[in-house]
Amino acid sequence: MTGIFKQKTSSNILLLLVYGLILKFNCFLHPAGPIQQPEDHFLYNWLIEWLKPLHIPAVIYVLITFLLLYSQALLFNRICNDQKLLPRQNYLAAMAHMLTTSLFVEWNYFSAPLLANTFLIWIFYRMTTLPTIQKPGPTIFSIGVQIGIVTLLYRPAVVFVLLILLALFIMRPFRLREWAINILGITMPYYFLALVLYLGNKWDWNKIKPAFSIGLPAIPSSVYTTISITLLIIPFMIGGYYVQANLNKMYIHVRKSWSLLLLYLIMAMLIIMADGGNNYISWMLCSVPITGFHAAAYFYLNSRRLPMIIHWILFGYAIYLNYWLI
Repeated sequence: MTGIFKQKTSSNILLLLVYGLILKFNCFLHPAGPIQQPEDHFLYNWLIEWLKPLHIPAVIYVLITFLLLYSQALLFNRICNDQKLLPRQNYLAAMAHMLTTSLFVEWNYFSAPLLANTFLIWIFYRMTTLPTIQKPGPTIFSIGVQIGIVTLLYRPAVVFVLLILLALFIMRPFRLREWAINILGITMPYYFLALVLYLGNKWDWNKIKPAFSIGLPAIPSSVYTTISITLLIIPFMIGGYYVQANLNKMYIHVRKSWSLLLLYLIMAMLIIMADGGNNYISWMLCSVPITGFHAAAYFYLNSRRLPMIIHWILFGYAIYLNYWLI
């Protein structure tokens, strides 16, 4: 399977759809509605409250979730190809995203981190293009607005504001005007939200404040959770090793993109600490950067059999987890 997705052919788009359906079809047989958590922010809570009177069947939410995951996989794969994160164009990143998001059942249901992930992939793409843009002002402002929306979907996502600032530092020479434009963009959604609440006589500072607490993530209480985490980490370490080994062969902007992806992962791991809790929904924010390093592992491994073995171990476990443990 890794050999097929290692090729850049249009038929892989359809194959990826079938591949994802095989992994996640049991979610359609045992559908669940939207997941709500205390860390969800105003926009997500408002969306759920708006949808509740419509009495939408749970299977529709599962379908929306699958389509979002599928579109995320294709979008991130396009970013990897456009930015030449790997030497040759392929669909390994898309395959890895559909596979890694199947290692936790909670990642296959409608939630605030799922929506935040969709925005963050697009934000990452815009950040990687910053060095080549002639007039970066509108793009920097757009990035700020989108990260502001993300923080209004999920409170702990305010940590990603730091990622945006670090991206400006890495990708652009320091210009105070650009930083001011970015901060203005980040605060813009809050201006509109404050105006709507004030005019509707519903002003409440707690609806705007991105408050969260810091704490250690819960120790895995299930052996299956431990296995899932292990299967995320091992290919990530292999991919990280090969990316590091091939940095000297990469163009400068490709190195910066990999550095940005690693920072993305670090910020997502900080959110795990900011969220705490006993579930692993917030861990989904780590899935995109981990996917990139998984794709590197499948691409760079010299052996033909080892990538296949790693893939089929993950695939077999994901099938067992999603079909027999739900």
